[in-house]
Amino acid sequence: MMVPSTPPDSSARTREGVFFALACYGSWGLFPAFWKLVATVPPAEVLAHRILWSLLFVVVLIWRERRFDELRILVSSKRRLLVLTASTLCISLNWLVFIAAVSGGNILQASMGYFLNPLVNVALGVLVLKERLRPLQWLAVALAVAGVAEPVLAGDQPPWVAILLAASFGIYGLLRKQLPAVAPLTGLTIETGLMAPLALAYLVWRATAGDPLFGGSPELAAALIAGGPVTAFPLLWFAAAALRLRYATLGFFQYLAPTGHFLLAIFVFGEMPGPHTMVTFACIWGSIALYSLESWRHHTRRVTQS
Repeated sequence: MMVPSTPPDSSARTREGVFFALACYGSWGLFPAFWKLVATVPPAEVLAHRILWSLLFVVVLIWRERRFDELRILVSSKRRLLVLTASTLCISLNWLVFIAAVSGGNILQASMGYFLNPLVNVALGVLVLKERLRPLQWLAVALAVAGVAEPVLAGDQPPWVAILLAASFGIYGLLRKQLPAVAPLTGLTIETGLMAPLALAYLVWRATAGDPLFGGSPELAAALIAGGPVTAFPLLWFAAAALRLRYATLGFFQYLAPTGHFLLAIFVFGEMPGPHTMVTFACIWGSIALYSLESWRHHTRRVTQS
C-alpha cells in the first residue's frame, strides 16, 4: 500500500500529532479518577486484573493488525527478552505503586513522582549513558534533589511514593531505550504476557481463599475489565503522536499528566499539601523551569550559529 507523500512537518500531520499527544497525556492525567473507582479492591488484585485484561486487549489488537511475526522475533532474541523481562518488573512496580497511591489517598505524591520523572531521566542519562550536562542543567538537577531531601532534613518522611514512581518509570524508559525498534504495542504484549502467569496464579489463590474475583459487584467487575483498554489506548496514542511530532515538541506535553494528578488531588479528592510537600513541589517545578529554559537557550544558540 502506498504511503501518502505528506511532509513529516506538515501542518495537518502536526495537528494530528497534537491531538494524539493531548489524548495520551490527558488520559494519563485522569488516571487517578479511574483507578479510584476500584479503590476498595486490594492494589495487588487490581494490578493482576490490569495485567490480564491489558494482555487480552493487546493480543486482540496484535491479531487484528497481523503483527504476530514481530512477537516471534522478539521472543527469539534472548537479549531483547532479557531486557523486556527487566522492563516488565519496573512497569509492574510502577503500576502497583500508582494504584496503591490512588487507593491510599496519596495522589499528590503520584503527581510529584511524574513531575520528577524527566529529571530522573536526566540523572540516569548522566550515570548510565555518560551524557554530559551544562552548568545550569546541573543546577536544575541539584534543585530537584534538594526538594526531595527537604522533608528528610526537616525530620519528616521522604516522599517514597514519588521516589518509587519516578525511579521505576525512569529505569523502565532507560531499558526500553535499549530496544528502539520495539513498538509500544508489541512491547506491552510481551511485558503483560511475562507477568500474566503470576497475575493469574495470584487471582486463583485469592479465589481459593474465598475472596470474590471481581470485587464483589458488577460495577467493580466492569471497572477492572476496563483497565485493559484504559491501559493500552494511551500507549497507542503516544506512539501515534511520536510519529507525527518532534521529540522535543512531544516533551512539552508530558507535564499534562502530573498536572492533572495535582488538580484532581486537590480539587476533587480533597488532598491538602503540607508545607514540606509544597517546598518539594516548588523545587521540582523550579528545576523543570530552569532545565527547560537552559535547553531552549542552547537550542536557540545552535540554530543561530548554524
